[in-house]
Amino acid sequence: MSTIKFNIDGKDVEVRNGRSVLEAALDSGIYIPHLCYHEDLSPIGACRLCIVEIEGMEGLVLSCSTPAAEGMVVKTGSESIDASRRLAMELLLAGHPPDCGTCVKYLNCELQSLKQYIIGDHIRVRTRSKLIPVNADNPIFLHEPNKCVLCGRCVRACHELRGVGVLFYKKQGRETYIGTENGLSLAESGCRFCGACAEVCPTGAIMDKEEFAKGKSRKAALVPCRYACPAEIDVPKYIRFIREKNYSAAAAVIREKVPFPGVLGYVCDHPCEDVCKRGEINHPISIRNLKRYAVEHDTEKIWKEKSRKKDATGRKAAVIGSGPAGLTAAYYLCKQGHEVTVFEALPQAGGMMRYGIPEYRMPRDILDGEIKIIEDTGVEIKTDSKVESIDNLFDDGYEAVLVAVGAHKGQKLRIPGARSEGVLTGLDFLRDVNLGNEVNIGKRVVVLGGGNVAFDCARVAKRAGAEEVHIACLECREDMPASCDEIDQGEQEGICLNPSKSFKRIINEEKIAKGVEFLDVESLTFDEDNLPQVEVVDDSEHILEADTIIFAIGQQPDIPEEFDLDKTDRNLIELDSYTFETSREGVYAAGDAVSGTASVIEAIASGRKAASIIDKFLDGDGRIDEKLAPEAELQKCLGPDPDFAAMDRVEEVCVLPEERLMSFCRVVDEMDEASADYESKRCLQCDLRLSITPVKFWGNY
Repeated sequence: MSTIKFNIDGKDVEVRNGRSVLEAALDSGIYIPHLCYHEDLSPIGACRLCIVEIEGMEGLVLSCSTPAAEGMVVKTGSESIDASRRLAMELLLAGHPPDCGTCVKYLNCELQSLKQYIIGDHIRVRTRSKLIPVNADNPIFLHEPNKCVLCGRCVRACHELRGVGVLFYKKQGRETYIGTENGLSLAESGCRFCGACAEVCPTGAIMDKEEFAKGKSRKAALVPCRYACPAEIDVPKYIRFIREKNYSAAAAVIREKVPFPGVLGYVCDHPCEDVCKRGEINHPISIRNLKRYAVEHDTEKIWKEKSRKKDATGRKAAVIGSGPAGLTAAYYLCKQGHEVTVFEALPQAGGMMRYGIPEYRMPRDILDGEIKIIEDTGVEIKTDSKVESIDNLFDDGYEAVLVAVGAHKGQKLRIPGARSEGVLTGLDFLRDVNLGNEVNIGKRVVVLGGGNVAFDCARVAKRAGAEEVHIACLECREDMPASCDEIDQGEQEGICLNPSKSFKRIINEEKIAKGVEFLDVESLTFDEDNLPQVEVVDDSEHILEADTIIFAIGQQPDIPEEFDLDKTDRNLIELDSYTFETSREGVYAAGDAVSGTASVIEAIASGRKAASIIDKFLDGDGRIDEKLAPEAELQKCLGPDPDFAAMDRVEEVCVLPEERLMSFCRVVDEMDEASADYESKRCLQCDLRLSITPVKFWGNY
């Protein structure tokens, strides 16, 4: 691109041709005050702060709308310029509230910054109160018209940047303000809730509601789905690819961060959906289901073309445990060029993904396929190989060891009768079923606990032949920790819920369990150590008869004493949270053995971090991130859609309860292409805000 040379404040500068005087000055590090101007918007000169003198031109000139020209001589400061700017600034402030100290935009407000730069604290013009009501009714944004100085940035962003066009200049009596046609809500007006208006507003007249930003980094506040994901999968990017029907590219985006995209499509606890801003409008995007759809329609496997494995380093690492944390760490360490062996005590790899999650929730062909990819990378997995001594691994030439044994040890409450025959722990029960062992649970089963494991046990018990299955827990129905879909599907399958129950004792005859005695819970709170404080209803004892009683109240790792590792009072491996190193040099830990029972995605994220750290220990660079997806140009213009806010979530379609109870077939039917397309179009595309040029304050020049 051609350049021009001109002089500004006695300094010769060279800039790209086609830039305005204001842009040319800013490009050259010379500050000219401005407010209505924004790099991404067309100039309108409304604020009149950017005035300059140009040799050969009469009067003061708006620098934002005047093209820089070859040989031009510009002066950015003089007595007349300063006086004119001061008056323009005072007029902007005349109707603006003076309470800067109480404003959440304080110290991050362009208007406040310019006020200090141009006039200081004293305003000579008469001020007025506009008294236009604050609008807090819109789900994501707070609109405070009294803070507006009519710079027009929000209107231009809505019309020019996004092509949505729902914001306009409006009149109320003698006051002009920014609003929608006929005073409609943003949803009724066809707003796409992209946030461009809030992003460019210089005064806080339009802002994200405080609850979305408080205590968060900028990126976490703007794109919460991505940064709520423990592995930081770029959710908006892969949803955008799904909308374009480029499913292989979408799958590649997911694979950049995790080696188990298919597994996560079924069992991820989707913290991304919990923070999805679409949920403030009606319901969150069905992110997990879209992930599953993309992965299962990845016919081209383009991620394989860009996936790279570094040259062999000659260094060896051992991983104890083949769950999501262990296999993830092994995969990335192997791709870094190290020789990696995974030791698994059970007959097949997969850890809790295989032995703790029922097949109807996690189809085994999906799990097997993704483990096969890890093995094809070069990871050696030795099953039926329980590690008794870490010392032996070092003796065998392994230079680093990762302990990722999970939390496979179920727990029972210390109540009378807990050791009776017929009283099981949830994980032992699920493991036996998943191993294909014969289980004899009788006709009546009571599961104690209210989380996902409890529902897994109850639903598996139904499929294993139990005629009557109860779940009992301390929590009330609304506070049960299990996911909503687990609860709903369990009830559809005939599971009887008994919330707000305290477990008093196991009833037994000749040490054989016959039932559970409960007390009704009046209130349940938790103290500062997160221990339950239970108040029960006096004289509310009652009994549920049962042939089998299953405790599903939590689990912990089973760490052999021979490992010689320091442990916490919760029997978890103690380690440095930054280095992942345990009390032994060269021994690291990850996953549930460190955190306690967590989700699959949390375990995967833990495995990723451990792989990066161990790679550095083995003299690598620790850089395990990959670029597997094609680059895509953002389509920043969204266009109008009057029905956008009304688009509601596509609900999962499940196999009928009477059919799914006959086997361990998958419960959730496949999403069809029309549903995936519709769901992807519900996305607010929050990440587009990150593409808006950030504003620089005068102190940056």
